[in-house]
Amino acid sequence: MSKLQKTAIAAAVAQIVVLHTSPAWAQTTDTSTAGPVVVVSGQRAALQSAQKLKQDSDEVVDSIVAEDIGKLPDRSVTEVLQRIAGVTIDRNMAGDPNRQSVEGSGVSVRGLTYVRSEINGRDAFSAGGGRSLGFADVAPELMSGVDVYKNPSAEQVEGAVAGLVNLRTAMPFDYKGFKGTVGVSESYSTLRKGKPSPTGTILLSNRWNTDFGEFGALVDFAHAKSPSRSDGVGVDPYFPHVNSTNPAQYDPAKTQWIPMGVGYRSQEFDRTRRGDYAAMQWRPNKDLTAALTYFKTKYKEDLDEHVVASSEDKWYQQVASANSVFDSKGAFQSGTISNPTYGGSPFNSSQRINTRESGTRDISLNVQWRVSPDWTWTNDFQHVRSTTEGFDADVSTGFILPNQTMDMTGKVPQIGLGSAAYMADPKNYYWAYTQEALDRAKATQKAWKSDVKYSFDDPVLRDIRFGVRMADREGENHKAQKFYNWQAITFPWMEGWQINGVARLSDPRFAGGASLQQIDNFFGGKYSLPPMLFADEATVRGFPDQWSKIHAYHDVLCAEKGSTCDPWKAATFNDPAANNTQTEKTRSAYTQLRFGWDDLKYPIDGNIGVRYVRTKGAGSGYVAFVPPSLPTVGSGVVATGQDKLINIGQFAQSQSFENSYNNWLPSLNLRLKASQELQFRFAVAKAMSRPDFNQLQVQTTLNAQHMQTVTRDAAGNTTAVRFDGTSLTGTSDGNPLLKPTTSTNVDLTAEWYFAKAGSLTFSLFNKDLKDIIVTKNYGYTAQDVTGKPQTFVVTGPVNGAKGYARGFELAHQQYYDFVPAWLRGIGTQASWTYVESERTLKDPVYNAWCSGNDASSNFNLNINGCDTDARAFGKTPLQGLSRHTINLAVMYEQNGLSMRLAYNWRSRYLLGVNQWGSRGNNGLNTNPASGADRFLIPTTNNDQAYGLPLYQAPYGQVDASIFYDFTDKFRVGLEGTNLTNSYTRQIMEQHSGNFTRQVFMSGPRYTLLAQYSF
Repeated sequence: MSKLQKTAIAAAVAQIVVLHTSPAWAQTTDTSTAGPVVVVSGQRAALQSAQKLKQDSDEVVDSIVAEDIGKLPDRSVTEVLQRIAGVTIDRNMAGDPNRQSVEGSGVSVRGLTYVRSEINGRDAFSAGGGRSLGFADVAPELMSGVDVYKNPSAEQVEGAVAGLVNLRTAMPFDYKGFKGTVGVSESYSTLRKGKPSPTGTILLSNRWNTDFGEFGALVDFAHAKSPSRSDGVGVDPYFPHVNSTNPAQYDPAKTQWIPMGVGYRSQEFDRTRRGDYAAMQWRPNKDLTAALTYFKTKYKEDLDEHVVASSEDKWYQQVASANSVFDSKGAFQSGTISNPTYGGSPFNSSQRINTRESGTRDISLNVQWRVSPDWTWTNDFQHVRSTTEGFDADVSTGFILPNQTMDMTGKVPQIGLGSAAYMADPKNYYWAYTQEALDRAKATQKAWKSDVKYSFDDPVLRDIRFGVRMADREGENHKAQKFYNWQAITFPWMEGWQINGVARLSDPRFAGGASLQQIDNFFGGKYSLPPMLFADEATVRGFPDQWSKIHAYHDVLCAEKGSTCDPWKAATFNDPAANNTQTEKTRSAYTQLRFGWDDLKYPIDGNIGVRYVRTKGAGSGYVAFVPPSLPTVGSGVVATGQDKLINIGQFAQSQSFENSYNNWLPSLNLRLKASQELQFRFAVAKAMSRPDFNQLQVQTTLNAQHMQTVTRDAAGNTTAVRFDGTSLTGTSDGNPLLKPTTSTNVDLTAEWYFAKAGSLTFSLFNKDLKDIIVTKNYGYTAQDVTGKPQTFVVTGPVNGAKGYARGFELAHQQYYDFVPAWLRGIGTQASWTYVESERTLKDPVYNAWCSGNDASSNFNLNINGCDTDARAFGKTPLQGLSRHTINLAVMYEQNGLSMRLAYNWRSRYLLGVNQWGSRGNNGLNTNPASGADRFLIPTTNNDQAYGLPLYQAPYGQVDASIFYDFTDKFRVGLEGTNLTNSYTRQIMEQHSGNFTRQVFMSGPRYTLLAQYSF
């Protein structure tokens, strides 16, 4: 990894520092004898426009401009943003690092996620709690440009600590007269293959002079389907197999670290975007212009996934084959793992369906009146409505795998499951579980903004601007259940006390709803997976009726045993404790003065201003508690300590809160022009970012867990159970009293514009953050059934940390017109961003050894991370931040041919600590201070928790495009994404080494496009 990182950085530096030197000077010299004149069009014209925006802007900004109407150079807005210096995107689905997002997901600017989004300078957001627009939801065909402001000024709407992303659409007065474009495209995934996925776009615009003034109208429609597929191979955490469970004989040097299991997943993902945009402008006279815009984006996703994963819980019973290979630290490299006690290792084979529909509609009216030559008054009215609704369903079968064969030494872990005959035999499978999650949310906002500008006739003062803004936002979030509604059907651990045997698929009574399914072309054919039994797609999508049928299999077996079993209950939206509403009112005012000294030897201009913001929020929700079942023990097992258990009745209590705060946000932007080509900037500003709506939820869930210590004999049979009391904890989804995170932003830049599409820029930046949101404990008291008060330790978000993000950006772009004629039209772009950061907690929580379960109150686990042997990892970096980001591109444009080859690379970054798939409660306690009754004893569930730091490994991707203009109106192109078939790799950190957690492959994707302008 180190070699890859150094190579990428060296390539960027070489491009930026070396290649530009002589060519740059060549472009600044006399070109009267340079040969044929270069025609400026297409992507060169786009780069010139973007560079001009950057050079003339009052603020620090970077832009991407479409080379034609609504034609950005990527298939999604998220992919477009990664081309901008300092902007990075994630390669995992938002909030779920266990699944790959082929087109990318979350956007960070200079390593921070406090990003505000706008459409045409107006607030834009997606329902579900976030304050930013889901950029993957927006059809890029509607966009004419993207601007990223990295240190916004006082006149811009507050909320951008990291940066402000403004998506721009076209307006009818942008064109001299009639304008029309039609585009079609077809995408193809080399891994997915399958059915066609056409995209169609059309833009029509015109303007007319009438007796009532000039009118303009523009409509733009886009409909796109984007099918993709991602295959993944996963490895579970490594567990310490010790030489002795006797503390006196334990030798850490003889510990063998063996992964608990392996597995794979294959997901087919269909994304459909629809975008509708219309704009009308009216100019009755030269001093008055009105514009009405309608913007609607609709997004639909459908994920169909097959997953095979280990469900082993007794890792300490596993053994490695005699021919297994271990490294110098005792970590397993290759061999076979089995569990002789079980007769194999338990596995689940599940089919998962995840669907979501989201939409955002924006209707806005803008009126600009030039009252006099000096005064201009602008009013802007906006109404936004955003909705989202999701359904996540998982139905699983289970089986016992005799053994697992693994080889971790290659680029991708090689795994071997059972034989084809074994995996196809229905008698080896049983119905295991279902889980579902349903959610829906909506949010609306009404906003009015009024701005006044007065222009001075003065050699120093340019203009003064002042204005007010009022915005009211409402949000509702509804969940069918607080968490996933996981419900067992049948498992081997139920046998003997609840059912006589599991519901095997070979039994005619239980055979319906599943079938033998083959995953073809897995990892591009590098694996040959045998056909396996999975739940049918119709079964998974047939919620709740089909689910009732398979859960009835458990009821049949309960009746056979004579047991009393509760029937399955589907998740519904009837639970008021899972509903939450919030309102927010903001009132703001600003003033900003623009000035300049043009007569100085080195002219200076800039602006200074201040913005005042008052925010008032309110929220309502519930605090709810559902008691656990009283524990039972088997016959012949000695039980003690029942008197220590706490019994609290079920309840749900409504609650509501209000909160308000004020913020003053000053800003200063200065620019010094050393020459027409060379300029320097200094910017300093105070910024704020309000908590996301999901962080403000009034929603608390209380939990009780009966603690116990289990004693087993050598065969693993339970002989005694000691109840150690009841743990009372809770989780608050949000905190309505949160304050915004604030920052002081400082930027210093040097910008050399040596050609219309040639520049070399360097930026230093520093962001000092305060009131970063972290989690902390507080007490909530409730009475038990005897009337005695009991205190829950509740974990919720608070403003509990400070930090910083600082670094530099180096960027270069240039066309090389001095080269031989056959090569003329070639150009390059390159950027390198370096960011370092740190977060400091107000109340440090580090402890060298971990203890306790995975309750949210276990901060040592959730912040520092804990290994499977109870050792803590210590301070982890900020989540989602790569130290290095590299962008490289080679472009060519001449005689109607336009090509681009782009490479984007970012260094490793932290995905999270204690993530699903690399966490659990059955770790081993090797803390010498724990005492002989706990030290080196394989623990029962919910006793010794572990949660590993999970990192995204360094990742680079090569994309390319080629277009040819047959005429000045008709062009055809081909775009390719991930041409080198780069793998996305996740790394889990453990004390015995950094191990592969998952490797994803999505394969190259190609899009054939055609566009006609008229």
